[in-house]
Amino acid sequence: MERSAEKLTGRSLLAHISALPHARAGFKQLVRELGARGENRQRLQALLEELARRGELVETRSGQFVVTALSREFASGRLRVHRDGYAFLISDRPLPWIQGDIFLPPDAAARAMHGDRVVVRIGRITSEGRAEGEIVRVLERAHLTVVGEFRATPRGNFVEPHDERVRHRIIIPPGMERPVLTLSRNRVGAAGEEARSAAEMDGAIVDVEILSFPTRESDATGRVIEVLGYPGDFGLDVEIIIRKHHIPHRFPGEVLRQAERISPAIPAVELERRADFRSFDVVTIDGETARDFDDAVWVDRLPDGHFALHVHIADVSHYVRPETPIDEEAALRGTSVYFPDRAVPMLPLELSTGICSLQPGVDRLALSAVLEIDRRGDVVRQRFVRSVIRSVQRMTYTDVHLLLEGDEGIRKRYALLVHRFEMMRELAEILQRKRMRRGAIDFDLPEPLIEFDEWGEMTGVKRAPRNIAHRIIEEFMLAANEAVAEHAAARGLPFCPPTWTGGSPGIRCPIMATCWPISSFGRHATGCPLPLKERACSIVIFITNRAGWCCTWSISVIPAPGGSR
Repeated sequence: MERSAEKLTGRSLLAHISALPHARAGFKQLVRELGARGENRQRLQALLEELARRGELVETRSGQFVVTALSREFASGRLRVHRDGYAFLISDRPLPWIQGDIFLPPDAAARAMHGDRVVVRIGRITSEGRAEGEIVRVLERAHLTVVGEFRATPRGNFVEPHDERVRHRIIIPPGMERPVLTLSRNRVGAAGEEARSAAEMDGAIVDVEILSFPTRESDATGRVIEVLGYPGDFGLDVEIIIRKHHIPHRFPGEVLRQAERISPAIPAVELERRADFRSFDVVTIDGETARDFDDAVWVDRLPDGHFALHVHIADVSHYVRPETPIDEEAALRGTSVYFPDRAVPMLPLELSTGICSLQPGVDRLALSAVLEIDRRGDVVRQRFVRSVIRSVQRMTYTDVHLLLEGDEGIRKRYALLVHRFEMMRELAEILQRKRMRRGAIDFDLPEPLIEFDEWGEMTGVKRAPRNIAHRIIEEFMLAANEAVAEHAAARGLPFCPPTWTGGSPGIRCPIMATCWPISSFGRHATGCPLPLKERACSIVIFITNRAGWCCTWSISVIPAPGGSR
């Protein structure tokens, strides 16, 4: 059956080969079976090459094309390299005839780097089901740049990668050691300084762009694009982490120009079509060092004893329109990244700490969940609206905690809000009791608080304080998230619920084995020694991650229709 060039697609070609014995075929066989002549023959060749580049097909030494996903000879996946040089392939698909990951000895893994996506030919399989393989194709490079220490030697210059799993040193050819960008103190993106000699750069921590990747016979080559500093420099560790994990940290010019053009003034027509909560004494509650305030809350008691809970989230969507430069950059970044002394924001500062931050005393656009909650913690009414709010106070967790603990100075300072925070505590406790009745697992694990001196040197690590103020915000956000999830599910709206994606039903056994000794200490897990509780929670998180739970933006777990909680 002859197919036109328009009808022959990668999908149809892959389906055709998949239906053949052993899911493989040669080029001439495909030409004959598909009737591909003239332009169709050229199109067939191009499609085969494209499918091989994507790893969906593998071309064997004999010229056969094999469907990777149906093959017992080949597997694609992510390479995890050990600092000693050997590696393991984390397969994209289950390989039930193999136990564990595919092992690659150092010489078989030499042409790829840690994190690369590769295709591996599966070789020897032991009687225990352990497999060994070798790389036949690199599909996707994980590292286009590498951070490391510049070394100048009489035999040439090279960079020793900072990440021990990146085993290949990067050769720096003559003339390629001059940085395109330099870091001046803690300032990113400064203009290049006057050219340095290679000897002067010896020992510097640099960021290198890879020009050619390693092979079995040769190391990678690259050019220095940025000098980050020297060991011991203030802030160098953060700069290394940013580049080691390839975190986008400079906004393109078009993104900055678009952000500068956005007016902070809210048009009257926009105010008219939104719910107006500016007369409500809404507050934000965040940590002392918070730089942006993206959520605010308000609680009141209704005449029938129910609670009114308002949860407001900054309406970024009003300012960031689809397919604009800011939207595309935000999609690339995915999230803001926080460090002890700074943040790498998802949005330009004009938005993240400006017009999209719910600062006190100024009008801000928000998306609001308006909930009515009864004395048992059940939501009896809910609506979701676009709104305008004006926060009356920027509160901290510490001050709210002290206020609720009876600190006279704090209660006097926030006298007009004392009754509001007492209602918040009452509602949060009701919501928590409801979750416990439902059988919720409370992963109340400690978080580290890193302490620095005035010179930026780390002086210690201690547990970050947790108090009732943290609980208030967590319970309110959970309630709002559950309400949104139920609203979306009831109306068939597209959203991402927590989903079990497979794995052995026996996964319950280690969870139960972990939880059993906890329950033996008493009715609740809180009755056991804290280290045991923390250890158990960590094990449960690890097991569920390995077993195949799909994460969701919502923190809460909502039963799917026909499913179990």
